[in-house]
Amino acid sequence: MNKYLVIVLLVLLSACKSKQIDVVGQMGKASSLAFEQVDFAQIPGWQADTLKPAFKAFLKSIPKIKNKPDWQYVCATALNVNADREYEVRRFFENNFQAFALIDKNQNKTGIITGYYEPLLHGSRTKTALYKYPIYTKPKDLVSVNLSKIYPDLKHLRLCGRLSNNKLVPYYTRSEIDSTDNPLKGNEIFWVESRINLYFLHVQGSGRIQLNTGEIIKVGYNGQNGYPYTSIGKLLVTLGEIPAEEISMQSIKKWFASHPQRFEEICYANDRYNFFMEMHNDFSGPIGSLNVPLTPGRSVAVDRKHIELGTPVFLSTQYPDTNKPFRHLVMAQDTGAAIVGRIRADLFWGFGATAQHRAGMMKENGEMWVLLPNGVLPENDDL
Repeated sequence: MNKYLVIVLLVLLSACKSKQIDVVGQMGKASSLAFEQVDFAQIPGWQADTLKPAFKAFLKSIPKIKNKPDWQYVCATALNVNADREYEVRRFFENNFQAFALIDKNQNKTGIITGYYEPLLHGSRTKTALYKYPIYTKPKDLVSVNLSKIYPDLKHLRLCGRLSNNKLVPYYTRSEIDSTDNPLKGNEIFWVESRINLYFLHVQGSGRIQLNTGEIIKVGYNGQNGYPYTSIGKLLVTLGEIPAEEISMQSIKKWFASHPQRFEEICYANDRYNFFMEMHNDFSGPIGSLNVPLTPGRSVAVDRKHIELGTPVFLSTQYPDTNKPFRHLVMAQDTGAAIVGRIRADLFWGFGATAQHRAGMMKENGEMWVLLPNGVLPENDDL
């Protein structure tokens, strides 16, 4: 073979190992975002990770993604893999997927990784002098409109409101729901003793309630009132109440303990309000947006404008308050109002004191790689 041809082939093969894929936007303009295809060996921590827990989390996603054309083959193949054999699981991912590093509009590969967990509240099924803050189920007058059939570009957005004189108007805000007018009276399913813990239940999206009978029940997300999420943490930083480097769920709760009279001022700045429903206790974890149980340490919430739910994602970040790296394969199985952006993930830590500590403290830099079935290229997100 001609030696010059050999050199050309070697160059081409080398280029295939790490190639950047520009995403072309609408009107022929190049998008400001891109992906970089890489070998698995190029992902820091891939070889060291134990993939069996991630594979078992992936199996939970299969019923929700198996009928999508791009995912049919890998889902069918996964069902023939022995989930308890690490070498089989690793071979499954490496033989059936290709990895793409995520890059933002500024060509950065680093974004923000936070955490969430399943909190425990104390409450009752009836209102008492102690348990006086209501958890509401989704009210019947809440109207949710899916605009995707008319405007496909809005497929990830829903319009929420209520009918008034045959017109759709904005739904009640957080402050209006909590007002003495009590517009949601009759929709209470539980009552809890702490309004700040109730607020953070809204932030987490699911939790457990230890009732005054001793029973522990689970509650899950059941809709929201249609308003964008406003971070009270950012508000407290802006007001100079908590330094930016100290902001966390723990520092916010401590601040409220010293300033209970300012609850309405701060929390009512966030108009968004979540509704809940009682869940079966036999679920292995809270139910995410993909409608499958979440797996502690192996499920993440993502921005579905950028990452399709059900997609395996390799996450490289670190544990909060330590220098210990967190480099694991996780599954995109949830979303969150505060989870916005390409390189943005919220890691589910589970239930208990350790999960609460890690979730509350976590705000770390991190890198993300999506794993897509062979032959499938990342789609343009037009952002």
